[in-house]
Amino acid sequence: METRWDIMPDPPKEVLEKLNLPKIISKLLYNRNITSAEEADEFLNPVYSKNVHDPFLFQDMQKAVDRIFRAIEKKEKIIIHGDYDADGISSAILLDSVISKLGGDVNVFLPHRENDGYGLNLKNVEQFAKDEINLIITCDCGISNKKEVDRANELGVNVIVTDHHTVPEILPSAVAIIHPNTKIEKYPDKTLAGAGVAFKLLQALLKHHKKTNDKLPDGEGHEAFEKWSLDMVAIATIADMVPLKGESRTLTKYGLLVLNKTKRAGLQKMYVEARLAETDGKLKKKITEDTIGFYIAPRINSAGRIAHPKIAFDLLKTKSRTDAVNLAFLLDSHNKNRRDETEIILKDALHIVEKEQYNKEVICVVGENWSSGLIGLVAGKLKEKYNRPSLVIAHSHSLVGSGRSIEGFNMIETMQKIPEFFVKFGGHPMACGFTLKSIDIVQDFQKSLITYFLETASDDRRKVIIVDTEVELEKMDWDMYNYIQKFEPFGKDNERPKYLASELTILQKQQIGKGGKHIKLTVKHKTQRIFKVVGWNLCGGKEKDWCQILRIGDKIDIVFELSVNEWNGSRELQRTIIDIKKI
Repeated sequence: METRWDIMPDPPKEVLEKLNLPKIISKLLYNRNITSAEEADEFLNPVYSKNVHDPFLFQDMQKAVDRIFRAIEKKEKIIIHGDYDADGISSAILLDSVISKLGGDVNVFLPHRENDGYGLNLKNVEQFAKDEINLIITCDCGISNKKEVDRANELGVNVIVTDHHTVPEILPSAVAIIHPNTKIEKYPDKTLAGAGVAFKLLQALLKHHKKTNDKLPDGEGHEAFEKWSLDMVAIATIADMVPLKGESRTLTKYGLLVLNKTKRAGLQKMYVEARLAETDGKLKKKITEDTIGFYIAPRINSAGRIAHPKIAFDLLKTKSRTDAVNLAFLLDSHNKNRRDETEIILKDALHIVEKEQYNKEVICVVGENWSSGLIGLVAGKLKEKYNRPSLVIAHSHSLVGSGRSIEGFNMIETMQKIPEFFVKFGGHPMACGFTLKSIDIVQDFQKSLITYFLETASDDRRKVIIVDTEVELEKMDWDMYNYIQKFEPFGKDNERPKYLASELTILQKQQIGKGGKHIKLTVKHKTQRIFKVVGWNLCGGKEKDWCQILRIGDKIDIVFELSVNEWNGSRELQRTIIDIKKI
């Protein structure tokens, strides 16, 4: 598929003067809407005490804290209702740990993806009432559960909602709603993950307790407990792909520090299973946002996709080394099954697209015996391959679907315009989950999506690569790399920078890797200096095979990323090709 390179504009002269940093760094900051020295310092050097907001800036926070402490004092039964993904599981760990530490009678309920579905449901609310639960605290869900919260109120069960998902027109009648994006909420950071919101409640509970207590009931300091809890926020924020800016960025940056020296037995054993650590626990490599995205979050998510999220929850909570070993092994097994089953569904879905939907503006595929826990992964892979909004529906006793969108097409907003198709739906502009009413309406559903897509999306449907700036390869040295490291952690709204290098001359070409899928080039730039660049999965493709296209002496432009390749104790800068254009 042809790509379009959009090169970000240069900063105005006055911004360069204000920032007073190397030009490449100033441009990277400007591309992230940072235009003053103060903003740059906060972004590059976040300080926890300065850049993390007071949790009581949430307008319902005091109500939530008062109700929870009343439940603790009266020995009322509390249940934390999480979700089946990494964000929901991490959120539940945070609230369970702080409330139990404060002496609360607390249990955790995590829904089974297929049996319970997302969020509160009436059956479970009624069971909670039968079990004499006095207080339900939701995390990473609840904002769309007005009917279920109303039923809880009828049964005499109070509800506190903590969530970050799309806010409906009518809010649930909860004791307190902790959500950064309700119409009346003035909390300054709007981009927190579910675990970020749960962490703010944790902070508030600790702050309230500290007013009259020097230590927590078990003797641990309030600040120490708060800081050690940041690992869950980092995992959730990366896994849920919320914008990595503002408070979320600060919490994640500090959370990564915690993850690299974690005290959690479950995480330590997960590192071993993921080959991130030796059997004695010594890390083989630094835990980064990439480590979370490729190794940690998929394992946590696999529990809810293949079996039950409680497996991941128990692993993260346990203090038993024996249980940690067994649970980490089980989770690793589920993760392998997740990969295998996803590939089978993806193969089926690709066959349908190539045969029936290759020219459809919005892809919508249905399959029997597809796991509803895996269709979101498949939708993401279809979206990446075809650069089109993609929806994948599992047809069994119901029609459960998952969608992934592209820039310029707000999927959840579109679904709000066509509610007649759904039993229920929810999500974000770029990702959604839903249940359709009938198999008979799938074609009409797809036609409606296409209609709205054609009304709102750009006519230019090429895949777009945002290029931060054009550079000379010789300037991308260790000093520059060390400066760029301050931009970490990378993620949504703070993508790893991409650079353009123009008019490179190919001196050598090498096909590498298993099956010869990768390419390594030796190139000369505008000076006579020689550099090596590497490109993954650029050879052997149906559409383009760069190993066959390129010849010695060709001139090319490349978009690349700068990273470090570490092996056997040595380190070298690595320039990884994202895309190539032959001149």
